[in-house]
Amino acid sequence: MMMKGGHNHLVIMAGGVGSRFWPMSTPERPKQFIDVMGTGRTFLQQTVDRFEGVVPSENVWVVTSAAYADMVHEQLPQVPRQQVLLEPCRRNTAPCIAYVAWRIKSQDPKANMVVSPSDHLVTDVEEFRRVVSSALAFTETSDAIVTLGMKPTRPETGYGYIQADLSAPSLRNKGVFRVDSFKEKPDLATAKQYIRHEAYFWNSGIFVWNVNTIVNALRIYAPEISVIFEDLLPVYGTDDEQRRIDEEFPKCRNISIDYAILEKADEIFVMPADFGWSDVGTWGSLISLAQKDANGNAVVGQNVSLYETSGCMVHTTEERRVVIQGLKNCIVAEKDGTLLICQLSDEQRIKEFSAV
Repeated sequence: MMMKGGHNHLVIMAGGVGSRFWPMSTPERPKQFIDVMGTGRTFLQQTVDRFEGVVPSENVWVVTSAAYADMVHEQLPQVPRQQVLLEPCRRNTAPCIAYVAWRIKSQDPKANMVVSPSDHLVTDVEEFRRVVSSALAFTETSDAIVTLGMKPTRPETGYGYIQADLSAPSLRNKGVFRVDSFKEKPDLATAKQYIRHEAYFWNSGIFVWNVNTIVNALRIYAPEISVIFEDLLPVYGTDDEQRRIDEEFPKCRNISIDYAILEKADEIFVMPADFGWSDVGTWGSLISLAQKDANGNAVVGQNVSLYETSGCMVHTTEERRVVIQGLKNCIVAEKDGTLLICQLSDEQRIKEFSAV
């Protein structure tokens, strides 16, 4: 007999090429595969860890680039190789989700899915598990698509927003509300307007639905993508799967699940939550999340001494000893023989620096 929650499946999207944490992250070793927080666990590993007790370990799936397959297997040896799905090229989140949805449906037609990015931070894991479990219970017996909306703590311009209809919670779950609209990343003035109203939430990019709901939505709103993966049903789980995916996946339109499905479908809900979430997209966001000393410095490293230094993000885990004097509001980071020192205010130029 299948355990309670045995039809719950976790899908981790791990194909991103983010290198904004250079020199720690690079296109060859992107953010999800590194230990930015100095915890001994990479973002990818922490993502799997936080779903313990919510999704059976045998129901974990990872969708990633073929170039990152070895890193996934190295960091998540418990995930069967046949459940690490390899994209031959980048096509955004809609084809990614379509592939894994049809693949899971072929194996478990009653599957209930939670889809998560691989490179986000959650500080209150117990609350996270409670929220996700509640959302999975809601979608298990309904046609609902649920997004997790984060309670905003600042006028953030780097996130998309969800406008919720808070006037009428769902009768089946009082913590779930209909989505009025999805909002693009705003300018600062608009973001300030959003956070004055309790109906606006950050879009976390974490989605919950049952497999038949998302497959049917894809059939209706993105049929040209859906048909590609539906036609591959006979080869899923066979030795021919990867060859056929390599042939067919590049034919998919490059489009996000937000544009392809969420902004068109009717049964779209948001579950507001507050579990210490961040996409940790920049060194600046990391310093805001990390524990800081009396001078506002955040340090990841074993033997770092700071003198007359304030507001700095120091990430030096490979050097035996680091001594810094007289810096203010800077990033100091090293990896594999490369040392970066730059103003936090100039970190948008990191891509330029990394090309030098």
